Amino acid sequence: MTAHPPAAAHRALGRSRGAVTSFAAVSVLIAGAALTGCAEQRDSDVYTVMNSSTDETYHRWDAEAMARCGERLGVTIEQQSVPASQVMTKALRMASSKSLPDIVQFDASEMPTFADAGGLVDLRALGLATDDIPQGIVDFGSYQGTYYGAARSVNTLALFFNKDILDEAGVPVPTTWDEMRAAAKKLTEGKRYGLALSAGGAEDGVFQFTPFMWSNGGDESDLDGPQVVEALDYWKALLQDGSLSKSTVNWTQADVNDQFMAGNAAMMINGPWQVETLNTDKSLHWEIAQIPVPEAGADSVGPLGGAVLTVPNTGDTGRERTAGRIVDCLASEKEQLTYALNSWMVPANEKAAAKWRAKVPELDALADQVAAARSRTAKLGAGWSGVSLALQSAFQSALTGQSSETALQRAQQRATSGN
Repeated sequence: MTAHPPAAAHRALGRSRGAVTSFAAVSVLIAGAALTGCAEQRDSDVYTVMNSSTDETYHRWDAEAMARCGERLGVTIEQQSVPASQVMTKALRMASSKSLPDIVQFDASEMPTFADAGGLVDLRALGLATDDIPQGIVDFGSYQGTYYGAARSVNTLALFFNKDILDEAGVPVPTTWDEMRAAAKKLTEGKRYGLALSAGGAEDGVFQFTPFMWSNGGDESDLDGPQVVEALDYWKALLQDGSLSKSTVNWTQADVNDQFMAGNAAMMINGPWQVETLNTDKSLHWEIAQIPVPEAGADSVGPLGGAVLTVPNTGDTGRERTAGRIVDCLASEKEQLTYALNSWMVPANEKAAAKWRAKVPELDALADQVAAARSRTAKLGAGWSGVSLALQSAFQSALTGQSSETALQRAQQRATSGN
C-alpha cells in the first residue's frame, strides 16, 4: 500500500484562473461536434479510457484493473494518460475532431462543465446502480440530479498531528475550534508552529477552507454571510496568535506536508495523498483526527476530492452501453477496494469502505470524515469555479491585513458578476 498521487490528479482540485474553460466555448464545441456522432472508425473490441494517471504506479494499477475488467467483459481496454490539467482541454479537442474516447476520467470539479453542455451520458441509463454509495458521493458524481460520474475512491481532509510533540506538551487532540486555537498556541515554540495549513491563492487554499466554512454553517452561494466571515476570522486569529506561519498564504498542501515532516509544525490540515511520504520517515509518529468543529457535537464537514469515470455522449449507443459496463466493473466493490488499498484513498462503495477500515485502522478517522463530506460542485455545479477564484483572492486580502468582511463582500461581488 504505497502511493503518492500526482499533484492534482487524485485530489479533485480545481483550475487556476488561466485554465478555467469558458462554459460557452465548451457548449459550442460539444454541441457542434461530440453530439453529432463518431466520425472515427474504431476497432469494435477495443475501448479507450482517458485519465490523468501519468504517475508510473497509478498508470500500472489502472492498467492492471483494465486488464482484469477487459478479460471479464471480453474486450480490450486501452489507457491514455495525460496530465490532470490537460484532461478537459484534451477532451474538448477530441470532441471537435469527433474522436472522443469511450470513457473519460474527469476531476469531479470539472465534470459539471462537460455535463452542462450535454457531453455526457446518464450512467443510470446505462445500468449503473448507486444503492451502495453514500448520497454525498452520488452527488459528487452528479450534475443537476443526473448521475454522470462514478467514483472509485474519494478523499477529504483531516487533522494530522505529531503524537510525540502533543504528548510531550500534554496537549490533547483538539476537537473544537477553541481547543485547536489553544493547542496551536501552546505548541508554537521557536521555529515550530502549532498548525500548518494552505491558504494560498489557488484551489488548495479553497479546498482547505471549506471544512471551516461548511462546519460553521457557511454557504458558497453567500460568501459574505456571517458564518463564512466567522470562519475566515478564525484563520486570521490563528495567524495573529503566531500559530500559523505568515507563509501560509503562499503554501500549497505539499508545502504544508513538507513543514510538518521537517518538524516545523505540530499539526496540519492535509489529505491521505501525503501518507506515503509521511511513512518514509519512520521516526515521525503521526496520527489523524477529524477536523475540529466550531462547537462540540457539530458535524465536521469537509470537501470530497477525487475523480469520476464518465461516458461521453458520442452518439454510438452500442459503444456507450459497453463503456458503461466497463465503468461498472472498474467501480465495482472488489476493484474499488484494491485501488483504495494501493492509493490510501477511501472506497466510494460502502461495503468496500467497511473492509478498507478494517485493513487500515490508522485512517479510520478519515473514513468518518468522508462519510460527512460533500461535493464542492453539488450546489453550484459549473458555477463553482467562479466562487473558487473569488475565495482565493479573499484569502490573500484578509490574511494580509484586510478585514474578512470586506474581503468576502468583494468575493461575493466577484462570484456573482463573474469579474
